Amino acid sequence: MNSHYTKQETKAFYCGLISVLCGIVFFMSMAFRRHDFKHVDDNVYYLNATFTRTDGLLIGDAVRMGGVDVGRVIDARLDENFNAVLTFEIKEGLNIPDDSSASIVSSSIMGHKYIEIDAGGSEEFLKEGDSFELVQPAIILQEVLDRLVAAVDKNKQKQKKENTHE
Repeated sequence: MNSHYTKQETKAFYCGLISVLCGIVFFMSMAFRRHDFKHVDDNVYYLNATFTRTDGLLIGDAVRMGGVDVGRVIDARLDENFNAVLTFEIKEGLNIPDDSSASIVSSSIMGHKYIEIDAGGSEEFLKEGDSFELVQPAIILQEVLDRLVAAVDKNKQKQKKENTHE
């Protein structure tokens, strides 16, 4: 059995190897890229919201109302109680009622997160630097699954007890 490869086989091997390495570099760069963003518009105003957790939400992520991009997250910091205070820019001219809520949601099960603003019914509007009073933090999929499994286990144990008492 000959262990030597032809020139063409060697060339094909190296081309394949280089292609795989380029693919790995591309996917690694996409995974670790900085989350750069452009301002929504030149005319913006800034609002704040304080959340107990923001898991997976990054600076530069979208702020949406009714599924339409109306802003971007521009800053995240911790307050004295270790809550996350987010600052986001909103397109100037968009009047958001002061009883509106801000939630951190995911675009899909494994998708990226963004802020969704649900408009309230007030005739007073949030102004530059105001904060949302009503917020809903990020929901962690693992916690939801853990709770579901615990509920199913509890139900099984309850049924097992009922069957042994009969």
